[in-house]
Amino acid sequence: MKFMQLRNATAKIEYAGKRFLIDPVLAEKWAYPAFEGTINAHLCNPLVDLPVPIEAMLDVDAVIVTHTHLDHWDEAAKKLIPKEIRIFAQNEKDAAEIREAGFRDVTILTEQTNFAGITLTKTHGQHGSDEAMAKLGDRLGAVCGVIFLHPEEKTLYLAGDTVWNRHVSDNLQKHAPDVIVLNSGDAQIIGLGSIIMGKKDVYEVCQAAPSATIIASHMEAMNHAVLSRKELRDFLKENGMIQRVLVPEDGESCVL
Repeated sequence: MKFMQLRNATAKIEYAGKRFLIDPVLAEKWAYPAFEGTINAHLCNPLVDLPVPIEAMLDVDAVIVTHTHLDHWDEAAKKLIPKEIRIFAQNEKDAAEIREAGFRDVTILTEQTNFAGITLTKTHGQHGSDEAMAKLGDRLGAVCGVIFLHPEEKTLYLAGDTVWNRHVSDNLQKHAPDVIVLNSGDAQIIGLGSIIMGKKDVYEVCQAAPSATIIASHMEAMNHAVLSRKELRDFLKENGMIQRVLVPEDGESCVL
């Protein structure tokens, strides 16, 4: 298994001989305005350039879109990704949106989706606290994660945009993943707090899955994500977790 951090939640995963592009956001730096109602609204997104050429990012067998918010699936991705490639979506609503962009091979993830001998299992998450969902549920929307399973690979859990909650806890107990990718940038909506994991959420996952290796993603690339890699690394050192949690820079790969 190889995980390559690209930018924000965009990553490239090599697993059981297949290559997956995760949550592609392919626009140039500063292409989009800040997200409305979020912290650091004076900044434009993405905050940084892509670390590798587009051609290298698109050299994949399939794409997984955990949800269709602009920081996970953007206009540039719709234009640049070949229309015949297999794309996995979380539900019919997202699948319809992806098909409307011209993509011809869109599959909805289930609890038992097979791709070239790899089992992909859709998991649930929650894009913010109960309070945030009660007030802005329509805007925050449904999100998913994915379990990757193959007899010759470690079990991988891509948690997606979620905070630490019962869904994540249940997923850890049910699937016992060896490797966990967490969106850890602590993205903030003003007045409602975090809508993805921050350092305390990472701590909870470490406690709940003491044998797993964790990879921190979704950092330092969008205006509303406030947790820096340095701050997370310092926190991990203070809590004796720096050996268990990998915090890759954009363009850096982790082989597991």
